[in-house]
Amino acid sequence: MKNKVTVVGSGNWGSVAAKLIASNTVRLSSFDDEVRMWVFEEKLPSGEKLTDVINRTNENVKYLPGIKLGKNVVADPDVESAVKGANMLVFVSPHQFMEGICKKLVGKIGKDTEGISLVKGMEVKKEGPCMISTLISKTLGINCSVLMGANIANEIALEKFSEATVGYSKNKEAAEKWVQLFGTPYFIVSAVQDVEGVEMCGTLKNIVAIAAGFVDGMEMGNNTKAAIMRIGLKEMIKFSKMLFPSVKDSTFFESCGVADLITTCLGGRNRKVADAYAKNQGKRSFDQLEAELLNGQKLQGVLTAKEVYEVLSDRGWVEQFPLFSTVHAISIGRLPPSAIVELGDSRSANKQVGNSTL
Repeated sequence: MKNKVTVVGSGNWGSVAAKLIASNTVRLSSFDDEVRMWVFEEKLPSGEKLTDVINRTNENVKYLPGIKLGKNVVADPDVESAVKGANMLVFVSPHQFMEGICKKLVGKIGKDTEGISLVKGMEVKKEGPCMISTLISKTLGINCSVLMGANIANEIALEKFSEATVGYSKNKEAAEKWVQLFGTPYFIVSAVQDVEGVEMCGTLKNIVAIAAGFVDGMEMGNNTKAAIMRIGLKEMIKFSKMLFPSVKDSTFFESCGVADLITTCLGGRNRKVADAYAKNQGKRSFDQLEAELLNGQKLQGVLTAKEVYEVLSDRGWVEQFPLFSTVHAISIGRLPPSAIVELGDSRSANKQVGNSTL
């Protein structure tokens, strides 16, 4: 029986993932050629539906214009229809939508289905933080790996050399299938047995990228940006290991770790919007800037900073993570962007944040 793949999501990164996968399913005999891609239906300015245009032109004209996805990619606006018959599901939607998507799929997929999450972020519930791979596993009753790395989607779409890391828990055979499915001569994928470590890297680096954007917007220079990235990496490692003691130090030296942190702080969407926020001295909201600058894509760093702050506040860890706490305080307008280099002076402001309604 051939493996059949569906990509659940069709934004910038989802479309690139579909392109990578489609190039391999036609080449590898163990996979069904067709790759279904679930598309959240939108009407384009022309009046046409996005799915119709993707299927007619083989191009996601809104989120990845100018790039052919592969003739074996089929866009489907119905998520239940898109996953029908698939035994390998690639989840790549903004993390705030994942719980709703998973609930729609309960009972719609086989128990032997393998999942992989390319989603950056976490859910914070009363019982504590929940990683997206765990949300998928628990809601759907399937094994779920993760793929994270120094992966700015547009560069991979242009087939510029890049790397990524698959994180898995126990099923090494499934991890090897994912490496085979995503890997190309220009996209080198390796696997490590540390699903929590890989996923935490992909989640937390967006907070540090917001901080890097503040530095750029305030024109503080490269020395300052390097210092902020170093402090951010230390907090990423510390927070990850406090939540998940099994996380390995070596994971932070994979593509998902320091490499992803560097590329996101240099060129990602979180850095870009935070730069604009600082240039405007916080007078224009992140929501406004997201709508203006990201062409429908979603900003992850500000929401992740809020979610992480909730964990820090609940567990009494705020003062141990001055960078994470300060990014949140700036993002909600409690501190000016210049406070990003005043981490030692942020405790009183963070206490105010802790007493405010978030």
